[in-house]
Amino acid sequence: MVRFAPSIPHIHRDVASSGYVDDWSVLTYLSFFTILTNLLAALALTVSWWPKSHWGGFFSRPIVTSGLATHMAMVGIVYALLLRHTWDPEGLQKIADMVLHDIAPVMFFGCWLIALPKARLSWKNVLFWLLYPLIYLGFILSRGALTRRYPYPFIDAGKLGYPLVLANATALVIAFLVLGLLVLAIGRWMSSHKVAQRT
Repeated sequence: MVRFAPSIPHIHRDVASSGYVDDWSVLTYLSFFTILTNLLAALALTVSWWPKSHWGGFFSRPIVTSGLATHMAMVGIVYALLLRHTWDPEGLQKIADMVLHDIAPVMFFGCWLIALPKARLSWKNVLFWLLYPLIYLGFILSRGALTRRYPYPFIDAGKLGYPLVLANATALVIAFLVLGLLVLAIGRWMSSHKVAQRT
């Protein structure tokens, strides 16, 4: 079970005025998993229009699109279960909140289900998908050790200590793994079912 600090501020409130983050630098903005993952998803859908280009080919690979579907789903699930109740946005913040945490994850996952390729997915792909959150976690903890700034209080090693932060991180990694296995199972079933229909 992930043990959170008493208050979990929302990303926009974090960036604007919280004790965790108090500047608008690009590095700070990209330190939020929600922002980074939404940007990657948008990039993947954009460059997929040029499948013969280097990046278009990379982001069109089933292993990449399926991994991003997992990460975007995790963004929506974590926010819905752990963060939504912590604040009540209004106006433009409400719109941004819905786009980043509700609309974008659902649309990308739906796009993956309906249109994106899923052929040749392997169970070992889930380990590849874990690299992104693990690298992200390493970056956040390293940066936090230097700046004493953390984007989320449940990984604030300065306040919680590394043992609890690592326990929280382990729980989230396990959640990623379980979700990744579910996405992989769906992808493999849909791919095999499509092949069966053709024969």
